[in-house]
Amino acid sequence: MNVKKRLSRLMAAAGISLLVAASGYVAVAAPSAQAATTGPCDIYAAGGTPCVAAHSTTRALYGAFNGPLYQVRRSSDNTTRDIGVLSAGGVVNAATQDSFCAGTNCVITILYDQSGRNNRLTQAPPGYWPGPLPGGWDNLADAKAAPITVGGQKAYGVRIEPGTGYRNNNTNGVATGDQPEGIYAVLDGTHYNQWCCFDYGNAQTDGQADAPAIMETVYFGANKQWGYGAGAGPWIMADLEWGLFSGVNAGYNNLAPINHRFVTAIVKGESNHWAIRGGNAQSGGLTTYFDGRRPNGYHPMKKEGAILLGIGGDNSVSGRGTFFEGVLTSGYPTEATENAVQANIAAAGYAPAGGTPQQGVQIVGGQSNRCVDVPSASTANGTQLHLWDCGSGTNQRFTHTSSRQLQVYGNKCLDVSGAGTADGTAVIIWDCNGQANQQWNVNSDGTITAVGANKCLDAAAYGTANGTKLHIWTCHGGANQKWTLR
Repeated sequence: MNVKKRLSRLMAAAGISLLVAASGYVAVAAPSAQAATTGPCDIYAAGGTPCVAAHSTTRALYGAFNGPLYQVRRSSDNTTRDIGVLSAGGVVNAATQDSFCAGTNCVITILYDQSGRNNRLTQAPPGYWPGPLPGGWDNLADAKAAPITVGGQKAYGVRIEPGTGYRNNNTNGVATGDQPEGIYAVLDGTHYNQWCCFDYGNAQTDGQADAPAIMETVYFGANKQWGYGAGAGPWIMADLEWGLFSGVNAGYNNLAPINHRFVTAIVKGESNHWAIRGGNAQSGGLTTYFDGRRPNGYHPMKKEGAILLGIGGDNSVSGRGTFFEGVLTSGYPTEATENAVQANIAAAGYAPAGGTPQQGVQIVGGQSNRCVDVPSASTANGTQLHLWDCGSGTNQRFTHTSSRQLQVYGNKCLDVSGAGTADGTAVIIWDCNGQANQQWNVNSDGTITAVGANKCLDAAAYGTANGTKLHIWTCHGGANQKWTLR
């Protein structure tokens, strides 16, 4: 049976269909109740590119998988507990973690490999850059820090903050040298920064940046040190060592930012050919952002076959991001296979958890029905916010953190200029610093109050037009001080 027929039969069993279009095959997702019957790795295997590593804290990636997804360790007595699935091929049994970690802190100690090759991820050892723990080891992720839902069931992701990382330098079956491979990851599209390097994929085995072309990973963030795309980011790029790449050029490529609450990120490579693809992990298909030859100096590749998460190949530990699931394959997957995997991901039903922190939301004026917006997607400190027609840009996406910051771009905060308290003080963006003039209460009556000034976020002069400036003002209950987070 050819690959196309195998894919069609497997997807039909999962309730997913392929529609023939002029440009190829378009995957159409089934209801989420059917998603557990087939996993992404079943689809990759049917396409002739089987998974050689499969990691997830949220769900099984094979329809028959019924083992542990990850392990947590609690601080109260340093004991560990494996966290499995509710049923074979299903979503995580998060209640096991909640019960085990109640009243104490927990960290994620192991991400198990569902492929059967034992390519599990554990605490990253020191590399060229040391981690923050004794001996240069990296931190482990807070097991409670990234709550979401999958198919309506509670789950947790792996929240990577600077200094946190996972690695396996002794793997089985992962591509080496110039061998072909595919990589995908499902990530939080609102949690990132501009530093190096929030990666997932194939890396060098010694933690040293001693040559180009020795790694191949998905990168997600807004880093502009090496390669980058258009706008302010974030972008899906590839970390190939000695540089992040958004295309064939070492510097700028016209790569569009990707602005979704949950992101499917794909990097794949074969001999002198590679591609970047991505999309909304909650719905729709994939966009091909780059498909072409290797950059100069990166053919042939010299991959070494380690696997990492949250760090660069040399243990660069400044990146930030949140990981939910991902795989590495043997062989270069076809677009039809990836489209089917994307349909499976969308059918899984990723969604934010209820309550705070609220991530990647728009702040919509109750009077204007327009969004809080950073003008021209500027990232410059001191830029005053205004109202603008709601769109899909990251300059309108805010995260209300547990420390009461309203973050944009992952590293800038809504800030009352100069820590002022007077009516009319501008609301701007500034590097997040934890001060009271960057703390905001999102209240049940629709107001958003500045903690330091105890005044309301206010659209100037009751304005509703595009470009109306935002500032603080004494709270008075007016419609220009009412906001909805959506």
